[in-house]
Amino acid sequence: MPGFDILAGTVLAGDRLEPGALHLRGQEVAATGGGAARRFDAAGLLVLPGLVDIHGDAHERALQPRPGVGFPAAVAVRDTAAQLLASGITTAYLGVTLSWEPGLRSLGTWRALMAALDRARAALPAPDLRVHLRFEADNLDALDEALADIAAGRVHLLGFNDHTPPILKRLHDPQQMAKYAGRAGLPEPEFRALIERIAARRGEVPAARARLAAAARAAGIPMLSHDDATLEDRAHYRGHGAAICEFPMAESVAQDARAHGEAVVMGAPNVVRGGSHLGWASAAPLAERGLVTVLASDYHWPALLEAPFAMARRPGGLDLARAWALVSANPAAAAGLADRGALLPGRRGDVAVVDPAGPRVIAVFCAGRPAHLTAEGAARLH
Repeated sequence: MPGFDILAGTVLAGDRLEPGALHLRGQEVAATGGGAARRFDAAGLLVLPGLVDIHGDAHERALQPRPGVGFPAAVAVRDTAAQLLASGITTAYLGVTLSWEPGLRSLGTWRALMAALDRARAALPAPDLRVHLRFEADNLDALDEALADIAAGRVHLLGFNDHTPPILKRLHDPQQMAKYAGRAGLPEPEFRALIERIAARRGEVPAARARLAAAARAAGIPMLSHDDATLEDRAHYRGHGAAICEFPMAESVAQDARAHGEAVVMGAPNVVRGGSHLGWASAAPLAERGLVTVLASDYHWPALLEAPFAMARRPGGLDLARAWALVSANPAAAAGLADRGALLPGRRGDVAVVDPAGPRVIAVFCAGRPAHLTAEGAARLH
């Protein structure tokens, strides 16, 4: 079977970086090469498992680059796919927020984006675009549609969001209210009236959350909780079956999640920037202590590639092979994707060929086929 032999690079196979070759046959990594395969000269480059991003919402800037300025979902998806590949991301769970807010995070935008993704998967073979539904707890009017999309297989990861209480606390902050109103495309007084109407139905949230969790369990999709502030929060969502703790707001919450064998997610931008932009915990030392097991791109795709190299540069920190697990093997395992995250025979042929001097992506293979080549990458393929 013709395929591709990636030769003379340094390959991360399993948990070690070693000089060698990687062989792709069909859609998978193969044990041997040769035959009629094309060759890629990876001399001086790293051959790494493709990045698996379980929470990235930078596609929102492709949908709405400025408040109130929108672009068609099909254009946004096409732009997003190109950016993902340029960052070495071969599996992307787009963090799509389904909120009670009009505009960018509305039910209308959800519908348009789901339709665009359905079309893109047929037209764009790579990357593997999946949906991380970030369901806002108070979005009761959209519950039935969310449940239907889960049952139809259009959702691949369910996140429990609850941002209404923090918004209510900021009602008297003009700057924050202007931000929220701008995102929703509403005058500020109308936004204030809207959130007050939404808050009046707060008592219906627990039953809606239980229905969502039951639907996710029936569909066999993983669940996560977002911004857990207390041990009680984590226990609550654990009770619903959410085995991923995303962006815990206290170290004790991360410790509790790890004690229960759960994945803990924090943002790659936190690592790259040296700390949280919100003043929360720094992810890098928590990852070194084993309290953070997964990094996600969050709001900036390129940070996912940069983060493992930043981790490896820290004195006494993780080496690159162990740091790379935070962005490939570990998120794949957390999402239940046993077919990727490591360059082992029989696994999916998702590969990022990287110049470590940047780091800079030179080539990306998705399911055994070239999906992104820079000019240098094209010159190395024979």
